[in-house]
Amino acid sequence: MSSRERVARRIATAAAYGGGGISLLGGAAVGLVLTEVQLARRQLLRNGREEPPPLADGVYGAEYASGPTAGPRAAVPWRLAMLGDSTAAGMGVHRPTQTPGALLASGLAAVSERPVELHNVALSGAKSDDLERQVSMLLTEPGRAPAPDVCVLMIGANDITGRMSPAESVKHLSQAVARLRTAGCQVIVGTCPDLGSVEPVAQPLRWIARRVCRQLAAAQTIAVVELGGRTVSLGDLLGPEFAAHPGELFGPDRYHPSAVGYATAAMAVLPTLCASLGVWPEEERVEARRREGYLPVERAAARAAAESGTEVSAAGEESAARRTPWALLKRRRRRQLPRPEESQTSQRAETPEGPEPAEQSERPEQPERPGPSERLSP
Repeated sequence: MSSRERVARRIATAAAYGGGGISLLGGAAVGLVLTEVQLARRQLLRNGREEPPPLADGVYGAEYASGPTAGPRAAVPWRLAMLGDSTAAGMGVHRPTQTPGALLASGLAAVSERPVELHNVALSGAKSDDLERQVSMLLTEPGRAPAPDVCVLMIGANDITGRMSPAESVKHLSQAVARLRTAGCQVIVGTCPDLGSVEPVAQPLRWIARRVCRQLAAAQTIAVVELGGRTVSLGDLLGPEFAAHPGELFGPDRYHPSAVGYATAAMAVLPTLCASLGVWPEEERVEARRREGYLPVERAAARAAAESGTEVSAAGEESAARRTPWALLKRRRRRQLPRPEESQTSQRAETPEGPEPAEQSERPEQPERPGPSERLSP
């Protein structure tokens, strides 16, 4: 077991049984990274104002409920919930249809040919300790419909910038996932993004930030998979792709993703979202040529944290007899997302109209790692 795998396991164990959650990096180095990130964020906020994310709640793919190919279950929409921080909320874009929740809802509707009802309870600036409140909104709020069929969580960056210990961060995430799984929800977690991809952060702090974020992402993966959820690594999506095309994939604040950046992230999550509901149109088999396979959960988590768009889920019966927890690591093929229609969403709030999203470039899109989703206090 490598040092990264050992540290990820120690953090996950500390989250479950109590403990400090030892970091690979010293406190002074981490503090320097956080200072750099906070200074960069404050400068960005001075250069422009930050508007709240648009509200995208509503029903997507309503035409599938009554079309000529509608099946007996088509009249009952899937219930999709988004939880987490500003990345899950869609901070940085102008239109509801540009948010990751709307993109995932329209993608799921198109793949399954069934309507999707989206409810987003994510909060800009949230840390993992806010997930308890968000889950309660979904499961116990008076008048709320039955529990969602599937929940997508994006969380972690604010835990790092807010100096929450890795063990505490993973503990809060584990508790949220456990509640959702007990309620019968499928759970997909987009793991901690890479703060080292924020443009104003320079080397060597960029390298340090990347190590810290990958460490947390690997620990998140272990905890989520052992609770029966699935993870998709978002951390490295902001690495080479965003470094090469920052003007296209970062939003106006140079911090959160742009509309194209969110679409790239949604493309990475959509196959796992659909597979969790049994509607992804590909055979569920391990493809060795794509470097997929069954691995000890710590090793799968460490590999996924280092490679964007990688899915990790609990291993099936093939590995049930093994003594240690094993996981299935997959690199699913991604498909172009359909564009959501504004008319399909509910009009519960007026959202300022912004420019159309930039056209997709001709180069193959990589799943984006959401930019650090946070609001730092001055």
